[in-house]
Amino acid sequence: MNASDPVLTRQFPLIQKIFDDEMWFEGERRGHAVHRDDPVVREKVCCVILRMGGEMRAQVMRELAAERLRHVESVDCGARHAAA
Repeated sequence: MNASDPVLTRQFPLIQKIFDDEMWFEGERRGHAVHRDDPVVREKVCCVILRMGGEMRAQVMRELAAERLRHVESVDCGARHAAA
């Protein structure tokens, strides 16, 4: 994972949750614990991410844009007060 990609950085906890859920589901199906490297788990995680990935990325991009806007507004507001 490219650590400098803020979208991936924010998506990582959700991807880990998807792995955890799929490991649990597959473990329940088989009757014993399975590892995250299990081929069935990996395939199901890939399917979930492919199905939801676009919306996941769009949501993070909206969040980042809103944060940047708040930052710009706070900097701009501070500059106006300093000029006054």
